[in-house]
Amino acid sequence: MRYPFPVRLLLALAVSLVLAALLVMLLYVTELGFEVWTHLKDAPLWFTAGYALLVAVIAGTGSWLVWRLLSARARQPVPAPPAPDVPRTREEMEARIGRAALAGVDVETAREELEELNRRQGTGEVFVALFGQVSTGKSSLVRALLPNAQADVDVRAGTTRNITRYTWTSPAHDQVVITDLPGLDEPDGTRDQLAREEAQRAHVVVYVVDGDLTREQHQELQALLELDKPLILALNKADRYGDKELVQITTRLRARTPERNKVDIVTVSAADSREVIRVGPDGREEWIRRDTPPRVDELVSALQRRIDGDLSTLEDLRDSSVLGLATHKLGAAVDDYRKTRSAQLIREYSRKAVVGAMAAVAPGTDILIQGYLGVQLVQKLCELYEVPARKVEINRLLELISRRVLKTLPLMLAMVGNGLKAFPGIGTLSGGIVHAIAYGIIFDSLGKAVSDTLATQGTLGSAPALRSFEEAVSEDLEARARSLAKLAIAQLGRTGKQDEDHG
Repeated sequence: MRYPFPVRLLLALAVSLVLAALLVMLLYVTELGFEVWTHLKDAPLWFTAGYALLVAVIAGTGSWLVWRLLSARARQPVPAPPAPDVPRTREEMEARIGRAALAGVDVETAREELEELNRRQGTGEVFVALFGQVSTGKSSLVRALLPNAQADVDVRAGTTRNITRYTWTSPAHDQVVITDLPGLDEPDGTRDQLAREEAQRAHVVVYVVDGDLTREQHQELQALLELDKPLILALNKADRYGDKELVQITTRLRARTPERNKVDIVTVSAADSREVIRVGPDGREEWIRRDTPPRVDELVSALQRRIDGDLSTLEDLRDSSVLGLATHKLGAAVDDYRKTRSAQLIREYSRKAVVGAMAAVAPGTDILIQGYLGVQLVQKLCELYEVPARKVEINRLLELISRRVLKTLPLMLAMVGNGLKAFPGIGTLSGGIVHAIAYGIIFDSLGKAVSDTLATQGTLGSAPALRSFEEAVSEDLEARARSLAKLAIAQLGRTGKQDEDHG
């Protein structure tokens, strides 16, 4: 590209200035180098050698730092464990729920999904979910489709949100239940979750929009496409656009939907009136509202085509989607159970570590006790998360953590000491209490590190567990020390009382 003369003149000036600066710098460095060389020739040999060594060290260190900065890789995000496979049949899902219930997991929400699936399978009805954001006209569209339909309001368990259902007989005399879902984008997100779940329970989803897709609507559309079930994209309020605008909008909507999903795109107008300008005999204009019949023929035809297809395929797709929803809810319940149970195990073994250190009767026996407890804690957490771990892997992890503890133990003991200042007179009891509390903190950090690693990676990885331990062990040491101090003091008191009784 040929730039205008003023631009070329500025570029030439800039290049000239840069070259001049480089030339001045070169002359300055050359002069400085000759001056230093002159002084070094007259200096003693030991001084010259030391100076050369210092220059080499500085240059080498700087080069190493630059190399590390340029070659350092960003830490890779911790991969999430693979999602559980969706069972192919309801019987497999029931078996999973039964096993989880025996383990103590609250399986009620997953079981409710299977009960709802069983209820719908026996009706012979086709369920259609109207999905979309607030103010896109879903309720008006239902009234336009079913002007005389009777509403059936259903309050879903665990929520105060209503789902309104309407029964409709299609032109081909199919019994269709249309569900008007709550609008999306509520601040607390409860409506969003409720609408998404009901969409999974439906045979067909109608996604109602009133214009080109926003970023949020596009994300919702992608989530609906992943359900792999019949989807109709209904452009409502079409009466607001001219023919050319409608073609442009529907073309953009089509570009957002992959061909493989075969999404039907229809234009509808649910409004039963519209404002028009009336010109009076005297030429004055006024806005008036004129009744207009709703235009929903395209949507009715698209629904009928979907229903007239292979009904067994619709059933299979719906059943698979509901099993996926039940699997998700069961997985969430299992995660909650594991979090609660792992916290209980961590507290239990942290207390055991404190008591074991306080009860050590000979030098070194506390180390043996802690090693045994450490292996037990990691094994129980692995069993809880159903992650197989060999004893050699557990011992390797504990060995790496022990090395880290040796480096941080002095600081930890000092912080524990600060935390114990809240207990007057404790310093006169025993120095062993500080070590006992430190053991408790180490076990608390170990348990959290292993639990987090098993939950996020689905395996017992030494490197991520070690990183997690380093972060956990330094968190709020003084507060954790005060929490464990009460247990240690109580144990010390019991030990003293036992000594008096024996005496």
